[in-house]
Amino acid sequence: MPTDSTPRHILVTSALPYANGPIHLGHLVEYIQTDIWVRFQKLQGHHCTYVCADDAHGTPIMLNAQKLGITPEQLIAQTDKEHRADFAGFLIEFDNYHSTHSNENRELAEYIYQQLQTKGYIVSRTIQRPYDDSKQMFLPDRFIKGECPRCGAADQYGDSCEVCHATYSPSELKNPRSTLSGTTPSNKDTTQFFFELGKLETQLRQWTKAGTLQPAIAHKLEEWFMVGLQDWEISRDAPYWGFEIPAAPGKYFYVWLDAPIGYMASFKNLCAKRQDLKFADYWNADSRHEVYHFIGKDIAYFHTLFWPAMLHAAGFRMPSAVYCHGFLTVNGLKMSKSRGTFIKARTYLDHLNPEYLRYYFAAKLGNEIDDLDLNLEDFTQRVNADLVGKVVNIASRCAMFINKYFDNQLCPVTGETLLLSQFSHALPLIADDYAQRAFSSAIRRIMALADSANQYIDAQKPWALIKQSDQTAKVQQICSVGLNLFRILIGALKPVLPALCSQAESFLNITPLTWNDLSRPLGPHRINEFTSLLSRIEPAKVTAMVDASKEDLAPSSTPGQTPRPESEPLKAEISIDDFGKIDLRIAKIISASHVEGADKLLQLSVDLGEGTLRNIFAGIRSAYDPKTLEGRFTVVVANLAPRKMKFGLSEGMVLAAGPGGKDLWILSPDSGAQPGMRVK
Repeated sequence: MPTDSTPRHILVTSALPYANGPIHLGHLVEYIQTDIWVRFQKLQGHHCTYVCADDAHGTPIMLNAQKLGITPEQLIAQTDKEHRADFAGFLIEFDNYHSTHSNENRELAEYIYQQLQTKGYIVSRTIQRPYDDSKQMFLPDRFIKGECPRCGAADQYGDSCEVCHATYSPSELKNPRSTLSGTTPSNKDTTQFFFELGKLETQLRQWTKAGTLQPAIAHKLEEWFMVGLQDWEISRDAPYWGFEIPAAPGKYFYVWLDAPIGYMASFKNLCAKRQDLKFADYWNADSRHEVYHFIGKDIAYFHTLFWPAMLHAAGFRMPSAVYCHGFLTVNGLKMSKSRGTFIKARTYLDHLNPEYLRYYFAAKLGNEIDDLDLNLEDFTQRVNADLVGKVVNIASRCAMFINKYFDNQLCPVTGETLLLSQFSHALPLIADDYAQRAFSSAIRRIMALADSANQYIDAQKPWALIKQSDQTAKVQQICSVGLNLFRILIGALKPVLPALCSQAESFLNITPLTWNDLSRPLGPHRINEFTSLLSRIEPAKVTAMVDASKEDLAPSSTPGQTPRPESEPLKAEISIDDFGKIDLRIAKIISASHVEGADKLLQLSVDLGEGTLRNIFAGIRSAYDPKTLEGRFTVVVANLAPRKMKFGLSEGMVLAAGPGGKDLWILSPDSGAQPGMRVK
């Protein structure tokens, strides 16, 4: 990434929200993260353009429109309006917001497909796909569930496994069922088109090793390369809501083909409105401009393999980088409608200031793919302590004296040059944090400076000095310094808190701040009367928001049953015969160690009795120190087929329970247990 002062030309996108439902706080992690980064680039003077669009194709939209008694076009138009309002409410400032159901997207999708076809990357073959006989339709990936063909995990979708992250064809799923009718689908022959991804492995390997990905994502791609890149099915049968493939009646582009092309389409739509932007300057293969994608880690496979491969094969440039983030939990758990923590963007906006959430997310977002937790109690305390108690408090304390005693006039800053210099010298470090998406580090630095400013005011005691007639000039100097420090702080927070900064700029009577302005103190200068910039979060409003988000799930359960938490839904039913196939054995952990390059795994050597040792990789690193496990007994699935992993062969599975993180417990049998005992 360029670091010199030459203005850069940068195109930035966020993943396209699906036009089949509302925006919620989990979505907003990504859009707030992206918006902060874009605002920072613009504050630096770079030519940064931020585009997005609704992902408006696919069977779910078609079926939902039918259910509502409207056309798909009406549904996506309605959703578009709602999404735009929610994003605007959270101060997400797109340069263009479009739709994948657009002429630009159709033209680009057809062009890219024809380029892939001409260059020999598209093949057709007859395959069997799941077919719902009662609904008279082939089942899309997300409308069929079953057991993963790789690891055996139950209740997995028809395209990828959320447990082992394998991707596969729906026809490979074991014990499949239709989520539309609950029936077992039949297999029916169909001819489909495939993109031969493996032909581009060399180019993809080069791209992934060029600093384009975070280390954890690059490691994951290495696993996929080791397994071998599979051909990607890019077509679907009618009925399907999307673009029909040229010269292939009844065949439609799979939504994941035209969805990422929506980034290009939205930018092309913007280029038609602005003379300063040229589509080719950003997307030609030899482009020197920059293109960045911000996405969730769950769609990394599509954005780091299929998407760059499609671009390269069609003669376009590949992304400069793809940045992934983790998921959002609330109060340490998956978002839940029954607990009121599945919070829609609109529900939040009905109760709270959007900049509270922008600040809290920034304070917790790093540049890796770790999950982020919104702890509502910590959220309240941190916003009140940091923004109200520290930052705004500086302006309030100092403005009171300037407004009342000095006719709103700041004096030239001649004292405390060391403190002002300390603030100025911190700005490059804060800028580097923003540039590297290490927002939590930037916030820590800014709040440390805010502490220093408050300590300075406390030590100088202007409220005491003003009572001494010969000290009034000193009070003006102290408060002028304080407001200059506040100006630096609020400018440093401008990417995170644009509305608060705008209010502060009006109060300080200054033009909109740029990053280069921050190191230059105000000279003799007249400010405006201070009015409250930000109020404290009232816990009652947080409670009201949670209550408004709750949905009573009791009607879905029968009398006498406790409704199960939505965060952990039950898997598909199995028979007693299925359960009888599982061989659970007590094992003694002989050794345990960390796995280099794996964030979640421990490597265990376990004794199953009679000298039978097994090597098992268990995802329990977050909860256990390896040395505390050695010598303990646990329960393992002894007859699980060995699974080849990047780190070696795993020959079983350790049973564990809990929501995750530190709260994860392996099963530990009572005393008297011996290796090899069967668990019944």
